[in-house]
Amino acid sequence: MQQRLTIVMASALVAAALTLTGCKGNDQTAQAPPPEQPTASASSQPATPPPAETPAAPEHAQSSKTAAAPAKNYTKELIAAAKANEKSPDTYKVKFDTTRGVFTVTVTRAWAPLGADRFYSLVKHHFYDNAAFFRVVPQFVVQFGISPIPAVSAAWKKTDIKDDPVTQTNKRGAIVFATAGPNTRTTQVFINLKDNTRLDAMGFAPFGVVDSSGMNVVEMMYEGYGDSAGPDQDQLEKQGDSYLKKGWPKLDYIKSATLVQ
Repeated sequence: MQQRLTIVMASALVAAALTLTGCKGNDQTAQAPPPEQPTASASSQPATPPPAETPAAPEHAQSSKTAAAPAKNYTKELIAAAKANEKSPDTYKVKFDTTRGVFTVTVTRAWAPLGADRFYSLVKHHFYDNAAFFRVVPQFVVQFGISPIPAVSAAWKKTDIKDDPVTQTNKRGAIVFATAGPNTRTTQVFINLKDNTRLDAMGFAPFGVVDSSGMNVVEMMYEGYGDSAGPDQDQLEKQGDSYLKKGWPKLDYIKSATLVQ
């Protein structure tokens, strides 16, 4: 799947300071710290230096987690769905059952029609089931949307959709597609952990919001790896969930993401 989140600002100096990188392998050395932004790195682009390590956060007690149960195999359905374009309802809800608990997202199509349609299709065909919250940056974003199945990632890799105009602000709880540049949204999304209004001018268009009580769950996602020690998105796409299990066993997961009837 395309990795997302590198954003170039107006001048070279500002661009270097404000490029938001995706997660990189933990064998890389942290570079000078650009402020974080939500992005995904495109595999066709050179690797971007990771932002400096975020302050170490207390590790959540692991005893409260419930491992994701094996789910129905939707691989064939997901590969076929990558070629489909579906229009979503004007509003709809998605229930996320995770290793930290349950939260619900309410999507409003008028906010970002193309993004809402794509998210609807992904959820309908169970794309996010068993996917990891592979990038958690404290006081910034929680990011997910790379399939644990390499064949599915490959099928959706070249399914970019055009950008939507930004009609809503990137407030706490807003859910937004990550990008690797203009018109490159595919499957990766992030949830804002605080008001990140500076992202509005960068073209990040919210299409929904986490219900208020659900943010208590979102904020529990394991954050100990940060950016500098997190997984490499390219390798996650190519190797799937086994790659994460070997190097990042404390990550939290989505057990299922389903449309609420």
